[in-house]
Amino acid sequence: MGGSCARRRPAGPRQVLFPFLLPLFYPALSEPIRYSIPEELAKGSVVGNLAKDLGLSVLDVSARKLRVSAEKLLFSVDAESGELLVKDRIDREQMCKERRRCELQLEAVVENPLNIFHIVVVVEDINDHAPQFDKKEIHLEIFESASLGARLSLDPATDPDINMNSIKDYQINSNPYFSLMVRVNSDGGKYPELSLEKPLDREEKRFHHLILTALDGGDPPRSATAQIEIFVKDTNDNSPVFSKDEYRISVSENLLPGSSVLQVTATDQDEGVNAEINYYFRSTAQSTRHMFSLDEKTGMIKNNQSLDFEDIERYTMEVEAKDGGGLSTQCKVIIEILDENDNSPEIIITSLSDEILEDSLPGMVVAIFKTRDRDFGENGEVKCNVGRGVPFKISSSNNNYYKLVTDGFLDREQTPEYNITITATDRGKPPLSSSTTITLHIADINDNAPIFHQANYVVHVAENNPPGASIAQVSASDPDLGPNGRVSYSIVASDLEPRALSSYVSVSAQSGVVFAQRSFDHEQLRAFELTLQARDQGSPALSANASLRVLVGDRNDNAPRVLYPALGPDGSALFDTVPRAAQPGYLVTKVVAVDADSGHNAWLSYHVLQASEPGLFSLGLRTGEVRTARALGDRDAARQRLLVAVRDGGQPPLSATATLLLVFADSLQEALPDLGDHPAPSEPQAELQFYLVVALALISVLFLLAVILAIALRLRRSSSPATWGCFQPGLCVKSGPVVPPNYSEGTLPYSYNLCVAHTGKTEFNFLKCSEPLNSTQDIVCGDSPGALIPLQSGNALTPHPETIPPQAPPNTDWRFSQAQRPGTSSSQNGDETGTWPNNQFDTEMLQAMILASASEAADGSSTLGGGAGTMGLSARYGPQFTLQHVPDYRQNVYIPGSNATLTNAAGKRDGKAPAGGNGNKKKSGKKEKK
Repeated sequence: MGGSCARRRPAGPRQVLFPFLLPLFYPALSEPIRYSIPEELAKGSVVGNLAKDLGLSVLDVSARKLRVSAEKLLFSVDAESGELLVKDRIDREQMCKERRRCELQLEAVVENPLNIFHIVVVVEDINDHAPQFDKKEIHLEIFESASLGARLSLDPATDPDINMNSIKDYQINSNPYFSLMVRVNSDGGKYPELSLEKPLDREEKRFHHLILTALDGGDPPRSATAQIEIFVKDTNDNSPVFSKDEYRISVSENLLPGSSVLQVTATDQDEGVNAEINYYFRSTAQSTRHMFSLDEKTGMIKNNQSLDFEDIERYTMEVEAKDGGGLSTQCKVIIEILDENDNSPEIIITSLSDEILEDSLPGMVVAIFKTRDRDFGENGEVKCNVGRGVPFKISSSNNNYYKLVTDGFLDREQTPEYNITITATDRGKPPLSSSTTITLHIADINDNAPIFHQANYVVHVAENNPPGASIAQVSASDPDLGPNGRVSYSIVASDLEPRALSSYVSVSAQSGVVFAQRSFDHEQLRAFELTLQARDQGSPALSANASLRVLVGDRNDNAPRVLYPALGPDGSALFDTVPRAAQPGYLVTKVVAVDADSGHNAWLSYHVLQASEPGLFSLGLRTGEVRTARALGDRDAARQRLLVAVRDGGQPPLSATATLLLVFADSLQEALPDLGDHPAPSEPQAELQFYLVVALALISVLFLLAVILAIALRLRRSSSPATWGCFQPGLCVKSGPVVPPNYSEGTLPYSYNLCVAHTGKTEFNFLKCSEPLNSTQDIVCGDSPGALIPLQSGNALTPHPETIPPQAPPNTDWRFSQAQRPGTSSSQNGDETGTWPNNQFDTEMLQAMILASASEAADGSSTLGGGAGTMGLSARYGPQFTLQHVPDYRQNVYIPGSNATLTNAAGKRDGKAPAGGNGNKKKSGKKEKK
């Protein structure tokens, strides 16, 4: 039979042994193993040693699972000896019917490696059936005028056995009238006939009784008998004659039941009753008589049932024509059945693997099957194929056996299972086909690493978050099954210290949720990055990484901190001197404040809460610059006090207060006596407000001193000796140093350390640094008089909430000119657009500038009433140095939603331009002890 054979690919490693074993079994594959047994063997009878004939050892019988397969299992294999045994009764006549050669087809199957061997068992006939006559009594008629030698045909006996066991001879009992003759036809069949040996005389003997015996050729032979009764009739000297001695016809197996097949005709030269012919079946098998019918009058033969070439290919029958006088003759009718393509091919699965690994190489055997078509010739030639779009092909074997093998690489994630349809088509016209579908499951291997839905995650977390809160969730997918697709998450790297990582964040291994282990502080940690890993549970495990960047957002949790004016060493407020001849717009001083927050939360504004003389001074909303709004009058007091509130732009806003003490005097010696004078009596309402502010200031100073003391003690224990070098005897030679508040604690990113000497005497002595300063600190030391003069009055630090004016919105025209920009005279801390520095380097430069200003204020060569460069800090506020040496701590300020930078508009709002002159910020001079 035909079959399709597609292009083969190299076999996988699991089939390496098969090419080496194939030569050993090639004879078994090409030629079947033949056994011959007699029929009717008892169950368990040994047919032959199958294992030995296949070249297998006794151990291989069970190890390789030797077995036989057939449509009807009549044989079995002994699992211990490998012998082929009879399993069921074998009746040759039932199985092979009238076939001369009875052969049974078997397949022997072994595994490891899988192979199939063909076996042919020839069933030999035994004499297990006796001859048999259709009728026990045979009635014959013969005319008395019959001549000697006339023959009377007898119905032969039938014997289902074949060859030597079939009917061999006939015998009759001895009598003087008839002798027995046996006629042999063309196919070897023997038919008995009686021959008249002696003339008959009806008047003498009307009936003759004979016994006919049929003998077969078995050992011992078997026999059957029939009674013959011959009736002698009157003379009929002509027998019927058929038109042919043998009729042969071919009909299609698709002939419908009841159709006319053949008509036989016979003639008789007699007349009357002796010429009336009737037709009968003789010497015809019962199966044939059931299949066909014969019209006795017309001789028409019709089929009673559907014909099937696959069951019987040819029918043979004897037809007798008998006239009315009792004479008869016979003819032979042969009906051959023509094959039609009326049977579809059958697909029989012999071996099937219902699951294979997805990494199986091409050429892996999935199933072994065979085809069968009961039709003949081209109608029975079959070819097989599989549907398109599947990585499988059919490899042809022999004797209509095929192998279904892989023809490509498999991927369970794309196709977890295949429904493979195998179609078998014959070569008939029209061709018939049949198909069967097998389901093949693809077993998973760990061939896919987890995949994050995003390669980079960015999450924003506001500071002061509750510990344990979830801040993000990462997710990865793995298309594999079971443990191969079960993903767990972990943190494998970060830009944080390894020891501190676990105290900052953690990740859930199952859900991928990232939790904050602590409350974040924007001022300490603004951003950090994690490397997360997704790992499956396969063996070996596969993994993938993704980065997670956490941005800590700012909240308004830091109030502004005033750097200048600072409190004196004894906690009292310092004072600034203003020339009496100061013109309107004169720059008196500047309030300097910083906010550790960023953005809007660090956008500071300055507001006057209380002034002893309203209208005398103006305060820059954004700059904090205090300028004279008008000239000093005769009725104005020489001592003025301003309470300034610094408020940030957060929601809600936080604020701090600063107290400015201003003294109108032309020299320091002139201002000092006024310090001890009592202020002029004021109005009752002003005095009440003053006492309230003083009380609040005292409370604030006490609290601030306690906090500073605690922080100083803590810094003394934890910092290096270099930090306190300014306060060692070797560095500051004057006695009685007092340390002002240190602004390095808390969340402020910069430190400002001041060394100021103060004694209880009227003589003012200032410290002088004797060693180089550490680069990490900003220390202001000097020996020039007139730098900072403490006052004994209180300083109110806490403003009344109802006195704080609402915050003004940002002004996009608020800028500083090049001359007014903070920093060095060469404008190293700003660009041409007036933007403020944002990095730490620029900020440190601003710190250095304020230290330089303080050093200038401590210079002993400064003169009273001088111009530029006199009175220490006056250089920062003189006309030629307007704001170049004044640090402004708005480096963290930006205006959301606008790219505008600050301009000099604030100076225009605050009053007139700074007037030139010899005004001094603070009176510089040393009061000699009298």
